[in-house]
Amino acid sequence: MKIRAVALIDGEHYPAVVADALRELSDRFDFRGALFLGGAEKIREGSTSGDTESLYGLPLTIGTDCVSGLRAAIAEHEPSIVIDLSDEPVVGYEQRFRLISECLAEGVTYLGSDFQFKPVTADRLSTCPSLSIVGTGKRVGKTAISGYVARILRPMACRHADKSGLVIVAMGRGGPSAPEVVRGAERPLEIEDLVRLSRSGSHAASDCYEDAALSRITTIGCRRCGGGMAGEPFVSNVAEGAIVANSLDPAFVVFEGSGAAMPPVGTDARLLVVGAHQPIQHITGYLGPYRLLTSDAVVVTMAEEPMASMEKVQAIISGAREIKGDLTVIPTVFRPQPMQPIKGRRVALFTTASRTQAPVLQRHLEEHFDCVVEMVSFNLSDRRSLQADLRCDRMKRVDTFLTEIKAAAIDVVAETAQTRGIEVVFVDNIPVEVPPANPGDLGRLAGHLYGLAGDRFQSREA
Repeated sequence: MKIRAVALIDGEHYPAVVADALRELSDRFDFRGALFLGGAEKIREGSTSGDTESLYGLPLTIGTDCVSGLRAAIAEHEPSIVIDLSDEPVVGYEQRFRLISECLAEGVTYLGSDFQFKPVTADRLSTCPSLSIVGTGKRVGKTAISGYVARILRPMACRHADKSGLVIVAMGRGGPSAPEVVRGAERPLEIEDLVRLSRSGSHAASDCYEDAALSRITTIGCRRCGGGMAGEPFVSNVAEGAIVANSLDPAFVVFEGSGAAMPPVGTDARLLVVGAHQPIQHITGYLGPYRLLTSDAVVVTMAEEPMASMEKVQAIISGAREIKGDLTVIPTVFRPQPMQPIKGRRVALFTTASRTQAPVLQRHLEEHFDCVVEMVSFNLSDRRSLQADLRCDRMKRVDTFLTEIKAAAIDVVAETAQTRGIEVVFVDNIPVEVPPANPGDLGRLAGHLYGLAGDRFQSREA
């Protein structure tokens, strides 16, 4: 059976060449129309404004620009695939990635002569409303945002007396081989629990354990390997995790991405987390527009000097809204919050944050938690450097380790602490809104997404 298709063509090719190519490809594709992207070198004046069907054998769409034209062609012809017969200089690398993003956002495959982009898997498996929280890369604070949003949504989900509340499905590069239910809502995970998991061979700092320990929410741990340009994992067990979540009968499920990889399941709403420290083209260029187009809101993290200037943060906000005008974009910064009192303690902080954040982190801990920060190690993800930090002279004055639950936090930091008889306190990273956002905006956004996901779920079920 032929695949319903739209062709992308340009005026740098002679029309007869394009028409012959379309006929040659018609044994595989059912072409319903073509989008003329521009170029006039080989097009006679006025030929694209008359009987275009006689010129190319197909009805022609001509937009004011490539993006609007593609949107119009997809809306009119409803193709399963777009076939790109264009070339530079009419369509360059940047324009092509934007067209690919538009197609993927509409669930349409984009095929070129030597490349193909397919929409990511979006099977809707959840039997209740769901929200996915995804990122544009590793270390953008996605797990911290996920935990914060989940804690806000938990009371809303618990209003349903006949349901089990809220569940997080988290996937990671170190997750379990089969989906694992971590019942953080029933009993908080302690350091001893994670050390025991680590000694048994598990990656005890995986996102599922971080979510369960810090947010105290039932979490299902999953794994993934590989990540495509559009966010599709090569292999994952998230679909199985979604089925496990259904068996718990929750009122709401939060699916958490991993790095730039997205959970390969459909959800009713999506929140995108981007790092202000990232190059802007990683957010608004390449396939960044696809992530923006398929998201309902954006949280910008690390939106402060020296990670990013105010001008760069504003450029990210403006760039995101140029791609999708109705996006809510909230800039934030992270501040460490120990999960236990540390008043009067002499502490060492272990984090994956940038070294440039040292003054901010130390000042915040000392001013808000009445402790003395003897040192800050930024080497949680570098075991050799982390071991060197643990051997330095300043450690002799430390009586408490503060650590994020990431990377080597358990198998190195916690193990060392137990050997030395030093207490370990977990640290969460709390997002704080910064201008032009207002205090409370992120909480209000979470509530809005909860309602939006519920409405869409009910509409889909009707």
